[in-house]
Amino acid sequence: MKKKRSHDLMKTRRRICNDRVLYLMIAPVILWYLLMCYYPIIGGISLSFRNYRFDMGIFRSPFVGLKNFEKMLKDTQFLRAVRNTIILSLGRIAFQMPCAILAAVMLSEVRSRFKRAFQTVITFPHFISWVVLAGVLVNLFGSDGVVMHVLNALGISMRSPVITKEYFRGFLWLTNIWKEVGWDSIIYLAAITSIDPGLYEAAEVDGASRIQRILHITLPGIKSTIMIMLILAVGQIMTNGAFDQIFNLYSSPVYPVADTIDTFIFRESFVQGSLNYGYSSAIGLFKSVIGVIMITVCNKIVTMTGENGLI
Repeated sequence: MKKKRSHDLMKTRRRICNDRVLYLMIAPVILWYLLMCYYPIIGGISLSFRNYRFDMGIFRSPFVGLKNFEKMLKDTQFLRAVRNTIILSLGRIAFQMPCAILAAVMLSEVRSRFKRAFQTVITFPHFISWVVLAGVLVNLFGSDGVVMHVLNALGISMRSPVITKEYFRGFLWLTNIWKEVGWDSIIYLAAITSIDPGLYEAAEVDGASRIQRILHITLPGIKSTIMIMLILAVGQIMTNGAFDQIFNLYSSPVYPVADTIDTFIFRESFVQGSLNYGYSSAIGLFKSVIGVIMITVCNKIVTMTGENGLI
């Protein structure tokens, strides 16, 4: 056993020595991540167990142990935010991912010279800031918006989805699909282009219809990509990934269904005046730990089914 370990160590050293130029090239990137991404984590984790005071700094602030976490688990507003975050994230996975896959499949089947134009049109909304887009949506679908006035003129009675709890979640999902489906479809399009064209030609010779080719060649061909994207999406369930959208669209009437962990942290840290950064850091640590657990479990499930996971 010792000889094997010694042999493996020598082999590793030889490989590092042979590729030393490559390691030197990536050293600045690794150093940047260590200093800018991982080093601040130490302060963030420590802050979760302290009652932060500006005059004392992070590491000299009073140590309070698990009090911030106890407060978090007893806070009804936080528990509501957790529930809303999970519901909104699951909705994004259930609705947005299939739409992105469908858009990629449809674009791959287009044989027109306008294919690039179609792709540009559905991808362009991704580059519009939610700050700008939220203003447009409020002017269109708000209580005094254009759409509401048109519906009222037609005799259709409908409450604004921007301020109605029953409609707001669906409004978030639909607007986010419209904005991101083109961008999300790019990676699936790339996976589709890697499929051997000979498979389609052979299926066409055998008399397979276009739908049959999609079901039996295209979708199985991108299954591994779909699984990886699913793993990444599950890992972000506690983050939701829609802070900009929700923050610029929600208001007090829809807090019960739209307040997520990220918006709750924002209000707790900067709006309500408590400036309890220790409590906010504890929530952030909780969110990160749950995310790591979920992505690990999902990756394990995917690999047990025979698909390639992240590792």
